[in-house]
Amino acid sequence: MIGRLLSLLLVTTLTATMTQSAEPIPLWPEGAVPGEADLELPAQKIELKGNYQIEIMSHVSVPTLTWYPAPKDNNTGATVVVCPGGGYNILAYSHEGKDVCTWLNSIGVNAALLKYRIPRRDGLEKHHAPLQDAQRAISMVRSRADQWQIDPERVGILGFSAGGHLSTMALTSDGSRTYPTDPAIDSVSCVPDFGILIYPAYLQSDDDIDALSTEIKVDANTPPAFVVVAHGDRKWVEGAALFYLAMRRHDRSCELHIFAKGGHGFGLENTEEVIKSWPQQAGTWMETMGFLKD
Repeated sequence: MIGRLLSLLLVTTLTATMTQSAEPIPLWPEGAVPGEADLELPAQKIELKGNYQIEIMSHVSVPTLTWYPAPKDNNTGATVVVCPGGGYNILAYSHEGKDVCTWLNSIGVNAALLKYRIPRRDGLEKHHAPLQDAQRAISMVRSRADQWQIDPERVGILGFSAGGHLSTMALTSDGSRTYPTDPAIDSVSCVPDFGILIYPAYLQSDDDIDALSTEIKVDANTPPAFVVVAHGDRKWVEGAALFYLAMRRHDRSCELHIFAKGGHGFGLENTEEVIKSWPQQAGTWMETMGFLKD
């Protein structure tokens, strides 16, 4: 009991310290968010909801990246871009975002928290604007490798639910972009070196239950992935299994964990089920794959 309290105190202290030191970085120059110069959008709003008082963010029109560096004495040089979920309508910004950055820092991984545009834009694919933000974020991290003293070849992406779908889209992209590029940022790759997908949504085709969604293109170049989902997450569990099969059939490295119990949306550990051990398993996977080398 005392050990758990000390652990909780450490996490709380680390979270407070990093939140104070982290400054959001706009992904796009003012007035230059792709395709949105003439849109009139509601102001961003943040609310605390549910038993866990989860920080819910809505109406994001100014996407940002917030940098959470790992402690110097434990910094592996690896970085993960974190994508909260929320159905592409809101962002579960605390338990699928800031808390995850705290955990990544604790294992020596730098974190970059992505606040991508929501809700879905009329007339566009649900992931269109968020994917632009994710690709710009990955390139921005790599373009600042010297400044932030990180390894540009160990930049991963981690996402929950819709953020897991977004991470999958970035992971399986061929690197092409749908926005005007900036040579200072976009001259480096926007494809992550690995992906961590936690109860990813929208992976299964709406028309064929035995196929991946048509926008997901696994091929011989798709980077390694780690996937977690619960058997009881009925809406999304088959999509995760289909993604694993596609990776296996293209001889790509993929580790899939389907837990017997656990629902959806628990984030870092907001559940009493065994599935809350996924961070330890994801950390072991990153180490096994060589992403945590010094």
